[in-house]
Amino acid sequence: MGALLSFFVVIVLVLIALAGVQGAGLYVLFGTIIPYAAVATFILGVILRVIKWSRSPVPFHIPTTCGQEKSLPWIKYSKLESPSGTLGVIGRMALEVLLFRSLFRNLKPELRDDDGPRLVYSSNQWLWLGGLAFHWSMLIVILRHLRFFTQPVPFFVTIIDSLDGFLQIGAPHLLLTGVILLLAVTYLFLRRLFNPPVRYISLPSDYLPLFLIMGIATTGILMRYFFRVDIIHVKELTLGLATLNPEIPAGIGVIFYIHLFLISSLFAYFPFSKLMHMGGVFLSPTRNLANNSRIKRHVNPWNYPVKVHTYEEYEDEFREKMKDAGIPVEKE
Repeated sequence: MGALLSFFVVIVLVLIALAGVQGAGLYVLFGTIIPYAAVATFILGVILRVIKWSRSPVPFHIPTTCGQEKSLPWIKYSKLESPSGTLGVIGRMALEVLLFRSLFRNLKPELRDDDGPRLVYSSNQWLWLGGLAFHWSMLIVILRHLRFFTQPVPFFVTIIDSLDGFLQIGAPHLLLTGVILLLAVTYLFLRRLFNPPVRYISLPSDYLPLFLIMGIATTGILMRYFFRVDIIHVKELTLGLATLNPEIPAGIGVIFYIHLFLISSLFAYFPFSKLMHMGGVFLSPTRNLANNSRIKRHVNPWNYPVKVHTYEEYEDEFREKMKDAGIPVEKE
């Protein structure tokens, strides 16, 4: 039900762009106003979410570890799994952000009946590979699109574009990351749909970003290989948006505006969705703190002095009554 609802939302977005551009001729709205509003919502939303997270109190070190903590000198400890200092935390975080190291862990539960029913956890390499392919291809696609927003085009964008299309298949030549992105996001969607435990916990908010990215990737592939658009006019529009001097050239196909509207929808939705894990991973105390509780005592900085009534004071106050009641006392 959640998948159908999210799919219906994306179809409605496509129809809105189609009707608005091809039917009503609202080129300025879909080519200028909506993209600017989406970027403003994205920037403001991300800033507010990060500020909110950064103000959350973390009085104690609560890192999640799965390795030996540093203790005695003769006990070998895990420098990345249980870092005791800043350098280890940076290395652990880099492996997590760049290689999704935690996804390679024992995340796949299985109930086996070898010697009686027992729960066994194993690694899920396909999930790790799909997530890695999706995120890295998305990053490369975004970097490649910088050629539409810059003049002259940065040298690294040209290098990335050349490496991405090194196979030289077709004309225009095939860009691998666009295809990998679509395949990877499709795998993540199918896994969520056909894996019963994952499907059970999935909400419409889990499916909507997947369908949006599928729509963006599909319209991008259609524009490049099937429904050609005027690239010169597209760059005029995007360069004008980047320089805050927007102009709407004539002759850009409607599929481009559908593509742009889906991107704007994703940008506007980003700060309010689970996609914010992109920034949240850096602010997670379970990841960005050192596991040094045996080396350093961590005291809650919000502790305040509390007036206590010690037993000695209690006995001094009620000694005679305690003796009358037959309760033993320490002092006669």
